[in-house]
Amino acid sequence: MKAVRAVLDYLTATGVKHVFGIPAGSVNAFFDELYEIPELTPIVTKHEGAAAYMAVAYAKYTATMSVCIGCSGPGGTNLLTGAANAMREHVPVLFLTGAVPVDTVGLNASQELDAEPLFKSVTKYSVTVTDSKDLLNEVAKACELAVSGVPGPVHIAMPIDIQINQIESPKIPKLPKRTPIVPDQNIIQSVAREIASKQDGYIFVGQGIRNSVNQLLELAEMLQWPIITTPQAKGYITDNHPLLAGVFGFAGHDAASALINGRNGEALLVVGSSLGETATNNWNVNLTENRYTIQLDYDSSVFNRKYEVDVAVWGDINLSLTALLDELKSLNLPTKEQAFIKQEIGMVDSEEYNTKNVLMRLQNYAPRNTRYTVDIGEFMAYIIHDMNVVEPDSFDINVHFGAMGSGIGSAIGTKLAEPERPVVCVTGDGCFFMHGMEILTAKEHKLPILFVVMNNARLGMVYHGHSLQYKRSHPSFEQEPVNIAAMAVAMNIPSKRIEAMEDLTQEVIDELMNTKGPSVLEVSLIDNTIPPMGDRVKFLSSFGK
Repeated sequence: MKAVRAVLDYLTATGVKHVFGIPAGSVNAFFDELYEIPELTPIVTKHEGAAAYMAVAYAKYTATMSVCIGCSGPGGTNLLTGAANAMREHVPVLFLTGAVPVDTVGLNASQELDAEPLFKSVTKYSVTVTDSKDLLNEVAKACELAVSGVPGPVHIAMPIDIQINQIESPKIPKLPKRTPIVPDQNIIQSVAREIASKQDGYIFVGQGIRNSVNQLLELAEMLQWPIITTPQAKGYITDNHPLLAGVFGFAGHDAASALINGRNGEALLVVGSSLGETATNNWNVNLTENRYTIQLDYDSSVFNRKYEVDVAVWGDINLSLTALLDELKSLNLPTKEQAFIKQEIGMVDSEEYNTKNVLMRLQNYAPRNTRYTVDIGEFMAYIIHDMNVVEPDSFDINVHFGAMGSGIGSAIGTKLAEPERPVVCVTGDGCFFMHGMEILTAKEHKLPILFVVMNNARLGMVYHGHSLQYKRSHPSFEQEPVNIAAMAVAMNIPSKRIEAMEDLTQEVIDELMNTKGPSVLEVSLIDNTIPPMGDRVKFLSSFGK
């Protein structure tokens, strides 16, 4: 059999159901074999970068490894941003790239590129296979690395001849399986004693709590400690929980900032956050100042980076939390009354036609269990700050890597992963002009996703950032308005364009969200209100002073 067929048989055995990418000369052999494998569905995209965003979201919401493929040269370089995004998300994605035949390397072959070193900095493993007999084993090794330890992306470059050379039918290698990282019980016992000795404290949670929300809430309720989330973790804990103080960091809430910047809170329990820039409001020193700080994470590299911690608990977060709960229960902690006075975060809808009110009304009209995939733009700040969390795991926010257009691909990936869950992508005209043609990918696969395009005919975040930081904004950040709803009509995709608050009605949302494929809601709106970006601009302005 061809070496590449052995790879596909292996991927099928691991449970892979979709391959995201674009066919081209150096990966034609891969796509040709798919004729014979109905269990594997190719999701042919309009751009490899978008394919990577889809693969990341699909892996995240299925809790499995996904596969993404691009040709040699430009296909590979187009995948790089998505690989970097997968690395930041700790998501297992196998990136496959074609490569020129081994004996043509260095001869300026068509689309020749040494992709291996490019992917090394944004993956856990990157290799070029130069012997067909090694291809399957290298793929199996990469897949094992992708799911193990701290999950993440891996990359295999496959020269054309290596793919198509005949090999003897191999035995399918052992399928990848992650071994749990079990925390040290002695450290857990020490942490429990320290927590029990504190009068009060705060729980600071990042996206790492994704699969550990129930344990986290049980711990918070036992201790009666307020919960503060990072922007990336918005959506995991519903707003009606009495201990949720809100978001700290980019576009965060005053209530959460008041806790962090105040003098109370003897202890800080950090759970599943790498304590990066957007999560900590530009590395605010008050976060850990005069607080006994404990950090739980399965990624040991996040300990003692910008912030020194008193105790680092290395282990899978669900295991660490479960062990900590058991240990605290054995200490028979006294029952505490809730001392934290929760402030309401969400604001009521009003009739003024602005970004915040449009988003609040959109959420009011969309199904309660809608998942929002959020692109990069000024609207993102309003989503983090103002939109309500009414159902768990309801926001997919990519503020930490911040790739424009990623929300569009993420919407497709999450819809394929969880077909029954309503999906709304909130994007902007700038992001749409980067990856908006992926709406056609959604159409081809009959995926009912509502794409809400906030169209202000400018790069809104850039405009506001420059206006605040430099007191001026270059005219090139703006453009002649484009009717995006009309573009959707040209693609035979249902669409509506609104230009006033009264245009956004329940009937409009119902109509657009009850189609047999994607739909577009264009919000034509220039909002000169400064978005709730927190101290982001102040931080940028501090350089050079």
